[in-house]
Amino acid sequence: QVQIVESGGGLVQPGGSLRLSCTMSGRIFESYIMAWFRQAPGKEREFVAVIGQRPGVTDYTDSVKGRFTISRDNAKRSVYLQMNNLKPEDEAVYYCAARPVRSVYTIITHLRSTGDYDYWGQGTQVTVSS
Repeated sequence: QVQIVESGGGLVQPGGSLRLSCTMSGRIFESYIMAWFRQAPGKEREFVAVIGQRPGVTDYTDSVKGRFTISRDNAKRSVYLQMNNLKPEDEAVYYCAARPVRSVYTIITHLRSTGDYDYWGQGTQVTVSS
């Protein structure tokens, strides 16, 4: 049974920073591709960032490139989202998602849909307001 728990959300002023954390238990963490999604009120859940098994393989949605950084620590079974220069439009509930690696040919830049992921956390609220 996979369990995913996010933390680190909160209230931040525009231009500020937050670091979200996500810890996964129940399976071999190194065998999973991890991602962050977000959902604002009245909107669909959208892709934010993904990281492959190897820490250096990442992809981002255009609106966060240069501001957000996804990283992982396999020893701690954790993935992180460092968010800098936050904007009001970044306000949302942020979800961590996991997908087991099914093929060595998987291209993580293709994994941007909610249906691409098998496991989800409960979400953590990020509020950007002055």
